[in-house]
Amino acid sequence: MSATIMVVDDRTGIRRLLQEVLQGAGYQVLTASGGNDALELVKENPVDLVLLDMKMAGMDGLETLTLLKKLCSQVIILIMTAYEELEVLKEAKRRGAAGYISKPFDIEELKEEVANQLRAASA
Repeated sequence: MSATIMVVDDRTGIRRLLQEVLQGAGYQVLTASGGNDALELVKENPVDLVLLDMKMAGMDGLETLTLLKKLCSQVIILIMTAYEELEVLKEAKRRGAAGYISKPFDIEELKEEVANQLRAASA
């Protein structure tokens, strides 16, 4: 059974690109345009890993991260950010993020990080 990944980003182009790439790599992919959508999806669908944008309209990435971890403490969350603000990244790690991916990202590096995180979680 393949892992289920949820992509949470308020930019449609990013969601579509990641959905296409990750499905091509054999994963089941759910997409959400923001924190509220992500929370609703995770209530009804078991998710193994979340790619979460930090800068979104409405509920930001840190708030979404906190609420996702409350609903599903075992989910792996990778932060996606164009802003490598050290304090924000430290806070995200403190709240349970497994790591981060800098935007703009290299697709191959992103796929490798996703695979590594999923492998580590199942070990």
